[in-house]
Amino acid sequence: MLFVWHGSVLPKLLPRLSLLFVLSVGVVFFNGKIFSFKIPLNPTPLTLFGFVLALFLGFRNNVSYDRFWEARKLWGALLNCTRSLARQVLTLPEPPVDRSLSQHFIGLLVSFTYALKHQLRDTDPQQDLKARLSETQYNFIISSKYKPVMITKLMSEWVANVHRAGRIDTIQQMRFDENLDKLAEIVGGCERIISTPIPYSYRVLLHRTVYLYCFLLPFGLVDSLQWLTPFIVAFIAYTFVAFEAIADEIEQPFGIASNDLALNAMCQMIETSLMELNGEEISANIIPKNGIID
Repeated sequence: MLFVWHGSVLPKLLPRLSLLFVLSVGVVFFNGKIFSFKIPLNPTPLTLFGFVLALFLGFRNNVSYDRFWEARKLWGALLNCTRSLARQVLTLPEPPVDRSLSQHFIGLLVSFTYALKHQLRDTDPQQDLKARLSETQYNFIISSKYKPVMITKLMSEWVANVHRAGRIDTIQQMRFDENLDKLAEIVGGCERIISTPIPYSYRVLLHRTVYLYCFLLPFGLVDSLQWLTPFIVAFIAYTFVAFEAIADEIEQPFGIASNDLALNAMCQMIETSLMELNGEEISANIIPKNGIID
């Protein structure tokens, strides 16, 4: 773990830590003086201040992780809900729907997950949707702003058509609607996270406080640690700055950074699961590796 590079925030922090290290070397070289004025700091106030700062950083990290974990639970609910809908499509209608009808609905379910992923990442969904929708469906969906919501409309129309044909009763239609409502709730939950960032003023205050503390730290340690000061300062700064960087990274968990949710793999997992339920052959190029690795 000491030598792990991928997924670590250290590469982004190296320039800042190097600058603090050089600053600490300068403080030691000049014995904590600035233009012959000795900075009167000792470790005691810095220790107390560092303890309070650690509490605030812990709170900030908890807030960000709560957002990350809520997003993960929403996508876990999406997996469960899509499986339930696929099972209902394959087992509830009497007589059972043929392969083309079930593929039609399951294709909409899979397209829903990819459309949601692209909406949350603000990326182009054309390639994924074109490969999984008919030309008529694609032309209808691609021009809309909220593509996952429009796909739920197509799924509702599919259920209504099956009900009108007498293949499911009203109670079974209500069961379909319950799961479609869950899909709408999942979309709303994800949109709430992506559109409600942590207040900017709070982030700026914490960011400035962390760097002010790291800037003052070598002046408080130079008399007791001498040439060990740059190394101790760099280590302490890494701890504080890394906490802040991790909190910033997972605050918006739908991105493409190493510590964000593996939405590509989750979409592939949902797709392979639904294809298997429908008895379709699973293509090797869509099987997710290790389940959750993006």
